[in-house]
Amino acid sequence: MILYRCRTPTNWLCRCGTVARRLQKSGIDFEEVHVAQRRSQRLEILELTGQTWVPVLVDGEEVVSDSHRILEYLSSRDGSRAP
Repeated sequence: MILYRCRTPTNWLCRCGTVARRLQKSGIDFEEVHVAQRRSQRLEILELTGQTWVPVLVDGEEVVSDSHRILEYLSSRDGSRAP
């Protein structure tokens, strides 16, 4: 899995960190890609999702954007309830 996220240096200040904490808590191996601060420079995110907001989770062929949707996706994937 790949988590595209903002450059915030901690997992406690943003929704990207919420997703990262959930992945860690679930024991899921993932790679973090810190994207450009300016949304206009997030070309890879635009290519993947058609928009420039993060977080974005890529799981094989599955691309999920929006932290709430990502948490729901992770819950359905591992059979747990969304927080």
